[in-house]
Amino acid sequence: MITIVNYGLGNLGSIENMLKKIGVSYVRISNNPEDILNAKKLILPGVGAFDAGMKKINDSGLIPILNQAVIENKTPILGICLGMQLMTQKSEEGTLGGLNWIDAECIKFKFEDNKIKVPHMGWNYIDILDSELKSNLPNPSKFYFVHSYYIQCNEKQDELLICNYGHPFVAGFKKGNIMGVQFHPEKSHKYGMALLNYFVENIN
Repeated sequence: MITIVNYGLGNLGSIENMLKKIGVSYVRISNNPEDILNAKKLILPGVGAFDAGMKKINDSGLIPILNQAVIENKTPILGICLGMQLMTQKSEEGTLGGLNWIDAECIKFKFEDNKIKVPHMGWNYIDILDSELKSNLPNPSKFYFVHSYYIQCNEKQDELLICNYGHPFVAGFKKGNIMGVQFHPEKSHKYGMALLNYFVENIN
């Protein structure tokens, strides 16, 4: 069973529909601790601001449950957009600490060239740093982004995908059972389906 964590933010139904489109029938949307702890895999979605996301998770009482599932039990998890950012230590967007699963932080896009708009919104190609993932995605691959903050990893080996918008930034990371992507695979058509299929089939 794949459990999409419902903490009050994110495109839950869209992610569920995309998973079903690639043939995954065992999907549920839940904030039940038992569903999270018993899941074969987890997805942490998210849309909105960093502090609002962390407050929602904290208020739901799910932080200890998520830590048990992800850190202790090593359940594979995919963070999407804000869900990815919440996996880091902190964000310039707020004052609350993140889940601290990845040695990284979220930085605001700042450009002297006012022709480069913030938020970064629309389709962009990505560079794939992992050979296994590269063999599972179309070449080239592009994804749909909507964000004003980007991930900066402190450990180079955690970087999985790179996108260029004004400058290169980390569009995906992976550390063991923890994977995150800044874009929205549920809005990225065949590329998103391939990415989700890779997570379902390859991340253990």
